[in-house]
Amino acid sequence: MEKIRAIKARQVLDSRGNPTVEVEVLTENSLNRAIVPSGASTGKYEALELRDDGKDYLGKSVERAVSNVNKIIAKKLNGMNAEKQSEIDELMIRMDGTKNKSRLGANAILGVSMAVSRAGAFSKDMQLYEYIGELANNKKFALPVPYSNVINGGVHAGNNLQIQEFMLVPLNSKKFLESTRIVSEAYHLLRKIIEGKYGKLGINVGDEGGFAPPLNTAEEALDLLNEAILISGYKNKLKIAMDCAASEFFDKGKYMGSMNGDKLAEYYLKLIKRYGIISIEDPFDQDDFNSYLKFTKKAGSKIQIIGDDLLVSNVDRVKIAISKKLCNSLLLKVNQIGTITEAIKAANLALKNKWKVMVSHRSGETEDPYIADLAVGLGCRQIKLGAPCRSDRTSKYNQLLRIEEELQ
Repeated sequence: MEKIRAIKARQVLDSRGNPTVEVEVLTENSLNRAIVPSGASTGKYEALELRDDGKDYLGKSVERAVSNVNKIIAKKLNGMNAEKQSEIDELMIRMDGTKNKSRLGANAILGVSMAVSRAGAFSKDMQLYEYIGELANNKKFALPVPYSNVINGGVHAGNNLQIQEFMLVPLNSKKFLESTRIVSEAYHLLRKIIEGKYGKLGINVGDEGGFAPPLNTAEEALDLLNEAILISGYKNKLKIAMDCAASEFFDKGKYMGSMNGDKLAEYYLKLIKRYGIISIEDPFDQDDFNSYLKFTKKAGSKIQIIGDDLLVSNVDRVKIAISKKLCNSLLLKVNQIGTITEAIKAANLALKNKWKVMVSHRSGETEDPYIADLAVGLGCRQIKLGAPCRSDRTSKYNQLLRIEEELQ
């Protein structure tokens, strides 16, 4: 048993150069760190990321969250058994006492929760993915299929694309090693194609490492992906997925300025048929249940329909979506809910109801590869990682490559 001897938080920088929270948990025999990611396209039902709103870092500093860890949470958790993950997480939730963790900050609570799980893994002489598997009551570890965001739009880029992410998905690979190679090769071929059509400015990258050429329509982006797939020689192994992030282009009851939910659904169905799209995330606004219901009824047997802003990794939201048949898959982002225990509960609820689960990064990522272990530990077989570019993204690919070697 490893008792918690000290907890310390500090302000560090994420991949966008904005402050975020890093937490260290010291036990009798180990020092364990975790860094909290941050989103740009955020659902209104997410747990609150506490920021200072002052002059420092243009209002984005997280010193209040850091202080809440150092002055409030650390005192309560000192001396507790690091293996008691759910007990520690539930104590922090009670200490906060709000529905959305707005008192202490979800970023403060999550940083501690992540670091404690690493301490628990050390205490039990386990790898982190093994320990997560134990917490989730899962023994079937599996390397996930990577969903790689290679063209960025929406709030992740400076172009006119309203749909936020266009992803390449390597299916039918025997190993994650092969998936990584296929995605990397296609990514570099896509770079050459874009540079040839749009020049050097076209190969600037967005927040998640994907290219952000001056595109205006989804068809333009999808045509580029199709060309890269064809040239790569992986026509039978590479498929396309989209994250629409529709809440970002929903205003006054209309999508993209003029379409209602039915018209937007028709548009998606045309894209699915034309480009063989296998997965669509957040196709409608987070409160547009009616459009989700109708679209899932039409397309849910053919493709994966993922709830992100719709569900925000929240068990209560997942229960509603399951009962109303709003989608068929959960995007799992730990900082949407604020503790590892709650994230695992949401994933297990989804899997129990025969949904798919995809563990996901955030647009504001860090060098911490935590989600790689989370995906393997849950055995959910899918992970959204961003492009195979920039160390905040490749750190996750690289951790999965290490885990694959270990599991062979």
